[in-house]
Amino acid sequence: MNTEAIATEHATRLSSVDPLLPRFDPLAEPERASEAFRVIIGDSGALGFALRSEIDPSSSDSLWRALVEHRLSLQFTGPDPGECLTRILSQWDEYLTDTAPPGDWDVAAVVPRPSRDTVGSAELLRHGFAPLRVLAVRPADRLAAAGPPGEPGVRIRPAEPSDLRTAVSLYAELQRYDAEFGSVTLRENATELLTADMARELGKHEHEPTVWIAELYGRPLGLLQIQHPADTGWISPYVSAERVGYLSSLHVAEAARSSGVGTALAAHAHQLFDEAGVDAVLLHHALANPTSTPFWYGQGYRPLWTYWHRRPAVLAHSERAAETNSLRKRLS
Repeated sequence: MNTEAIATEHATRLSSVDPLLPRFDPLAEPERASEAFRVIIGDSGALGFALRSEIDPSSSDSLWRALVEHRLSLQFTGPDPGECLTRILSQWDEYLTDTAPPGDWDVAAVVPRPSRDTVGSAELLRHGFAPLRVLAVRPADRLAAAGPPGEPGVRIRPAEPSDLRTAVSLYAELQRYDAEFGSVTLRENATELLTADMARELGKHEHEPTVWIAELYGRPLGLLQIQHPADTGWISPYVSAERVGYLSSLHVAEAARSSGVGTALAAHAHQLFDEAGVDAVLLHHALANPTSTPFWYGQGYRPLWTYWHRRPAVLAHSERAAETNSLRKRLS
């Protein structure tokens, strides 16, 4: 069983698991991999491609991830690939031990997996990974469940340059809340980065706004930011759809929770996407978030890709020793 055969059979299996997955795995980049792994046991096989990425602390991307990410893309085939995956994860662990500093919170190990392909979940848990982040999808014209009764005083309007301070405040509140769930990182320069990012966004798209403010009886208490198909080339390869919209963020201030503001903002976003002829809308959310997860799935979204994280990528030496001792006790 060669590499090409494993990749082909893996793609065939995924197309039957979820019709919204792309035909070709957007994460498998053998030509860019820093290390590749292959394990074959009987009629089962698995491939792993390790890729390292690093971002500048002065980049706004640093607000939403670790500065260094070691990613592993996986491909399986055969009736029982679990043991193959276990061996690949062990080989990757050895590689990370040699290349990643132990105990560094800003170095993460990430394994993206198609959400409906549950093969390997137990093996990932045993290697210290947790499902933290989801890329969710909403096909066009998907019906949403009824939300809370809407307040008659809700008004949604395009954000203006004069809304910069309000938009940054709402965005910062969203980031602080999402940081509780492990993938978002609070930075000392967060306000500066968010302000620069939002100022650029408010200065663009005069005839096709991408940032919207929800007012409740005249008070700006909600924020919506979207990307139209012309700007979603970075994320569109993750879904089998021609025209893709991306919902960058939606946040409602605590004072307006359960008032219908969030539902109104989501409905407004979907109306904009429908008018643009979007085939599917994507968004990221923290899986453990007790408010966003049920909210988005009530709006017609479902998991498409799940990102399993281990952070730090390599535990500090004392933590690893304690973990090893604990494992020995459980096995004795």
